[in-house]
Amino acid sequence: MLLINKAEVQRMIDQFQGQELYVHLEMTTGAYAAHLDSSKHPAATFISNARIRYSQGSISGDGPYRVGLKMDHGWVYSEGLTHYEDGDMQRLIMAGHDSQGKLVVALQLSREPF
Repeated sequence: MLLINKAEVQRMIDQFQGQELYVHLEMTTGAYAAHLDSSKHPAATFISNARIRYSQGSISGDGPYRVGLKMDHGWVYSEGLTHYEDGDMQRLIMAGHDSQGKLVVALQLSREPF
């Protein structure tokens, strides 16, 4: 994955606007490893292959970045994004990694299920 190129990610967000898409949104604070350190608060969120269509989408911030997708009846919002996968025109994969390189958040959009 590459460090986010804000202009390129915005172009990809615009490319998917108004289309039926599958979304994958995931966030973890290290819940999978909390059994090794009881001082960590285990928290995680996961939604996969939900169908969305957004009328407006944008990326903002100076890094880590935020992405918001406005739908008819709500929003999809993700913060802490640092990387994206370049060169795939059928899907947009973004992730946020902490200072140790561990995955903290992921937001993916695709015309096909993940």
